[in-house]
Amino acid sequence: MSTPFYVSPQQAMADRAEYARKGIARGRSVVVLQYTDGVLFVAENPSRALHKVSEIYDRIAFAAVGKYNEFENLRIGGVRYADLRGYTYDRDDVTARGLANVYAQTLGTIFSSAAEKPYEVELIVAEVGAGPEDDQIYRLPHDGSIVDEHGSVAVGGNADQISSYLDQRHRDGMTLAEALKLAVESLARDNNGGERTLTAEQLEVAVLDRTRPQQRKFKRLLGRQLSRLLDGHATDVSVDEAEEAPAGPGTDEAQGAS
Repeated sequence: MSTPFYVSPQQAMADRAEYARKGIARGRSVVVLQYTDGVLFVAENPSRALHKVSEIYDRIAFAAVGKYNEFENLRIGGVRYADLRGYTYDRDDVTARGLANVYAQTLGTIFSSAAEKPYEVELIVAEVGAGPEDDQIYRLPHDGSIVDEHGSVAVGGNADQISSYLDQRHRDGMTLAEALKLAVESLARDNNGGERTLTAEQLEVAVLDRTRPQQRKFKRLLGRQLSRLLDGHATDVSVDEAEEAPAGPGTDEAQGAS
């Protein structure tokens, strides 16, 4: 009789973690920064149909890197959780912390299960508060742990290098234009220290803007407005209504869309 092949639990978990990390590192990075009026999301993403950054609820947004089908399933689950909780209790009871806990349980269960491969995703859940001190940003790696972030955070690709660059240059009280410039500069740096040029067509940019009068604070920056901000010709988020992304019914910005 042959001896069954044995792998220690520690080695098995290390192998699963390495598998997930390699999958995540193949994706393009996403950067999230606090600025004076809210939270900015910037992703290198030339697609206009497959979003890495999306609205979850009134003051909450979601960003992800990794396998699209996996993090899209998580996004949809987050929208359903937020809608149900807001309808059952109160809209103020839907928080980024609660959503992060739900995602942590899901990712942790999948990661520890030997019956399926771990998800190759890393998530960011952010909530804009009444002031900068009330903003919340949570990073969730593939294993379901929760990291409370402040100021700036990067995931995917060469996240370590980008995070180091942001930590040295990000400061409190930055304007939207300053934060966007810093985010694009960090994403444009390659592993060898060189720099690329990223255009508006290569970027997916959105904000949670606490100054918006409506209940929903999420807004995508598109077209002329994004180009003007990148060129340094605009300093605020005022935008023509024609340039804003259409807001459909419900809490998600585009129900049924990816």
